[in-house]
Amino acid sequence: MADINGRVTAALEELIASGAESGLQVAAWHRGEQVVDAWAGLADAETGRPVDGDTLFTSFSCTKGVTATAIHLLVERGALAYDEPVAAHWPEFAQRGKQGVTIRHALTHRAGVPQMPEGVTPALMADWEYMCGAIAALEPLWEPGARTGYHAYTFGWILGEVARRADGRSINRFTQEEICGPLGLDGIHLGVTGADEARVARLVDGPRADAPPPPPDALILRAIPPAVGILAAPYNEPAVRRAALPAHGGLLNARSLARLYAALGNGGELDGVRLLPEERVRTATRQQTDDVDLVIQQPVRKALGYLQSGPISAMGPRASAFGHPGAGGAIGFADPEREFAFALTKSSLVAGSEPGTSAAEVVGALVRRELGFPDEEGAGAS
Repeated sequence: MADINGRVTAALEELIASGAESGLQVAAWHRGEQVVDAWAGLADAETGRPVDGDTLFTSFSCTKGVTATAIHLLVERGALAYDEPVAAHWPEFAQRGKQGVTIRHALTHRAGVPQMPEGVTPALMADWEYMCGAIAALEPLWEPGARTGYHAYTFGWILGEVARRADGRSINRFTQEEICGPLGLDGIHLGVTGADEARVARLVDGPRADAPPPPPDALILRAIPPAVGILAAPYNEPAVRRAALPAHGGLLNARSLARLYAALGNGGELDGVRLLPEERVRTATRQQTDDVDLVIQQPVRKALGYLQSGPISAMGPRASAFGHPGAGGAIGFADPEREFAFALTKSSLVAGSEPGTSAAEVVGALVRRELGFPDEEGAGAS
């Protein structure tokens, strides 16, 4: 592990020296063993606080994979069912034609409500009851189940609230007690409090590719409104860090995210701890759609809450790989065929990197080469 760790650390330092990155962590597992645990750079550029292995990073949509795992646990225990209506547990959600929205629709971004409520602000976004009420009142933009469009933020409140209604615990408490506790994870928080707040990295706005802005009527601007867009300022606010944002606001570190995917990629078990039965993992990670996504405007391969390899991920070429990237460049995934799990968490919000140049691609490719994976899997896509 020392040799590969040193090479990964050197790669992280090179990325930071280039100016593209500020603070980074990487962790990887192979064949049931952790093979990478590396970090570099600053957790807070203003104070000079360095990144360490315990630093927590706001990791945007990497959070969706954690939330999806919680839903699969509740389905396995009989508290939820994929094809039952969300409104069976959350009656208020049935407003304005959403009575037929199922949990499967929510997991696969087919609920029809990717749009955030009008006038949302960081403070409102941090108010769970307000957001659930506002989302329950939304009218679908298409017939639920008929099409798919990335529910970039609303995914979290829909699934987080249905989990709370079914189980009685908040999504953060459920995650801590039923996922983090059994697997020994101290770096996954859907809302951070107490001493853990001091572990959180301060986000910085990183390089952004020169690209024309989306047209004013683009659906992505409704799914990710500018007031709460992928910028450092809103997510550095203490109230936002403390809030449960189960689609896009998880405070994660690479160690814990990679360990979660190591368990999922190993049929739901790691180090003698079984999180989910193998058949449940197969069901959860089976492709549900590869249609053109109305928000992202390209085909996206989606399982039940996880994304799969494709043009917006750095997971590699195999259809069995699953996980979730996060805006700004973070990622966590499992590649079961290679018995491989990987996570990269970071503080610099980079957008629009040239293919093959993102931190996840560069470092992921390096790790694959070091582990002896075939060359065609590594050179341009991790």
